[in-house]
Amino acid sequence: MNRTFSKVMWMIAGIFLIIAGIICLRSPSAGLSAISLLLGSFLLVSGIIDIMVFARGHNIMYGAGWFLADGILTVIMALFILFNQTFVTLTLPFIFGMWMLFSGITRFVQSFELKRMAVDGWGWFTVLGTVLALAGILSFIAPVISFMAINLMLGIFLILRGISSIIHAIFSGHLFM
Repeated sequence: MNRTFSKVMWMIAGIFLIIAGIICLRSPSAGLSAISLLLGSFLLVSGIIDIMVFARGHNIMYGAGWFLADGILTVIMALFILFNQTFVTLTLPFIFGMWMLFSGITRFVQSFELKRMAVDGWGWFTVLGTVLALAGILSFIAPVISFMAINLMLGIFLILRGISSIIHAIFSGHLFM
């Protein structure tokens, strides 16, 4: 397993996600269809990278199953978004909320597995997982507000996911056996 490969892939995913987040924050007038196309494309890249990292290192990496689960869900979500533009535009707050909630829960659960393995930086995953899950719950509680603020939510979430990927890269030396 090439640890440098995993580190580089997580950095690339993080950079792409942060760029996507900044674009959403800077362009609040962008149409939801453009946002869903952008979101679908960046999610597809992120999910494929998670699956590639799992495929190259599942035997020697702590918590690898969570990377695979998150990667598969992210790819499914990306394909759904890319091929169902009209439906996604109408239901984006709920779809986005489900994805944030699942992603937050997987990060949160993974953090305790990393803590058990005495991996440095496990607390960052706990904090990010909690913030992501709470943002997902908020999307269900107030869908009208979520719909109106989707650019802001999407931008912040993509930046958080990007930071999470970069943290994976930074601490990647501790994730492998």
